[in-house]
Amino acid sequence: MLSKNKMKLIRSLEHRKYRREHGCFVAEGPKVVGDLMPKYRCRYVCGLAEWIELHGGLIAGVECDVVTSDELRKVSFMEHPQQVLALFELPLADEAGFLAADKTQFVCMADRLCLALDNVQNPGNVGTILRIADWFGISDVVCSLGTADVYSPKVVQATMGSLARVRVHEVDLPVFLSGLSTDVPVYGTFLDGENIYGKALQDRGVIVMGNEGNGISADVSHYVTDRITIPNFNGSDPGADSLNVGVATAVVCSEFRRRFGF
Repeated sequence: MLSKNKMKLIRSLEHRKYRREHGCFVAEGPKVVGDLMPKYRCRYVCGLAEWIELHGGLIAGVECDVVTSDELRKVSFMEHPQQVLALFELPLADEAGFLAADKTQFVCMADRLCLALDNVQNPGNVGTILRIADWFGISDVVCSLGTADVYSPKVVQATMGSLARVRVHEVDLPVFLSGLSTDVPVYGTFLDGENIYGKALQDRGVIVMGNEGNGISADVSHYVTDRITIPNFNGSDPGADSLNVGVATAVVCSEFRRRFGF
């Protein structure tokens, strides 16, 4: 049975303030919870009896409540709850080793590709982009301070477990980019950029994706070394004026991988 205090705690984690205060976030559903178990320390699980019975080994030593479908529905952030909800501990800010030793400057893995999100604010888009990064073997995603929190319930759910395999770094994006070595290419997506299919690309660097409505900010565009675009094939018909940022990210990552593989 779920206590009122537990219900209050879980529902409070919809808000970033309380996720930070309590040091944990919510994940739901057998796949997401199962994928996150090896990476994040699980603090609490509530689930239907059949799920708990089937996964006893997975949750050994974790505080656990068997709940009814009605109880799960009351605390779930999903329209259709899926058997289990878990609370995982937030990682420490520097766990992924993305900060330099003096903790004042950001460094980039200059021998590979990484994604950077410049104020991407829709949680579904952010979660989808993490799934895309996972699919295309991009292990690091850098998020500006104005990007939707990756540990919000909507983002976690939209990642469909990819949060377990993609390292996410919340940074002051202009500061991060200013600290890169001058030989690291920074690709930015712009409507007036160079056609990505004819553009000379490298198999490393940072790919910046901009805000849904405003694109890449002026502060960030200052550090972009290569402006790229996905061409519109509508010809004289104006058609759509832009692509969804998640779709655009998939197209861009696909072109890099088509050329260079892994």
